[in-house]
Amino acid sequence: MSIAENIHTVKEKMAAAAQRAGRSLDDCQLLVVSKTWPADIVAEAGAEHPLLGESKLQEAEVKIAELDDSISWHYIGHVQRNKVRKILPLFDVIHAVDSLKLARYTSNVAGELGIKAKVFIQINQGAEESKHGFSEGDLRTQLAELMQLENLDIQGLMSIPPASENAEGARAWFRQLRELRDELNQLDGVALPLLSMGMSHDYEIAIEEGSNIVRVGSAIFGSRHYPTA
Repeated sequence: MSIAENIHTVKEKMAAAAQRAGRSLDDCQLLVVSKTWPADIVAEAGAEHPLLGESKLQEAEVKIAELDDSISWHYIGHVQRNKVRKILPLFDVIHAVDSLKLARYTSNVAGELGIKAKVFIQINQGAEESKHGFSEGDLRTQLAELMQLENLDIQGLMSIPPASENAEGARAWFRQLRELRDELNQLDGVALPLLSMGMSHDYEIAIEEGSNIVRVGSAIFGSRHYPTA
């Protein structure tokens, strides 16, 4: 199947998942994850669905320069502090602000650039050492300051749940993130409208549990071939 056909299939499955949950597909966006794929292949995806996600700045810079400027780019990788100044002008949304320190710095740089940065707050569910993100406890104690950072437009919460043997194993983690978001939204001055959760193997489950944006790559492009040294 072609990339366009794969995107169509993913959207059909998204619509079915939304219907099962009594939701509208309008409540959930598809973010096509194009990392590791060359610009000529990514261009085909962008022509079909101009909302793309990249996780490596150097790789993304090449694609953004070459591809149509109608494409909206989201940064989905770990954000290194020394790259924030380059990331902000290139990407419409950052999915992984993983600490208060990074949030403060990103807000300061955004102010210097005269923009308001759209970001998701990354939660480290399962307290995995291999992953970045706020613990639920830290988020609760630091949320007030996060919401007051004047140059951040916090979209909501993002997570990559602990690995499970099958897609259904992620359901409890997705539900937990939604419940956390709903709990925090009851606090004065807090607005966390969106959830960024779900990838190629579990995006249907994520939508059933309330995801607003799913990050899908291999289901569209096929298995990735990472470059070797």
